[in-house]
Amino acid sequence: MKKFLVTIMMFLVFAIGLPLTAVNAEAQCSCRRYHRRAHTTRHYTRYRTASYVARRPSFYRRHRNMINMAIGAGGGALVGGLIGGRRGVGLGLLGGLGAGALYTYKLNPKRRRY
Repeated sequence: MKKFLVTIMMFLVFAIGLPLTAVNAEAQCSCRRYHRRAHTTRHYTRYRTASYVARRPSFYRRHRNMINMAIGAGGGALVGGLIGGRRGVGLGLLGGLGAGALYTYKLNPKRRRY
């Protein structure tokens, strides 16, 4: 019975995760920004305008902290349930949540690029 439940949980993880990765990148293009740069020579100033598309960050980049902690909590609950039954699920959930938070905030913090 446990193998069956684990198999069903894995199928659910793939069923939820696959559509999230198939998001169309072009649909996220929201605005166009322009950058004007002056190029000055001895006698005149010429301006060059370049445009680039500012894309919306991916779903993972926007919700990175919550996703990492949820994955840790889910993994901990799964392992705790397999080892310790109903009480192990709760303990595994708390342990996995703590490990996910430790990883997210201390071991691999966000690096913002401006």
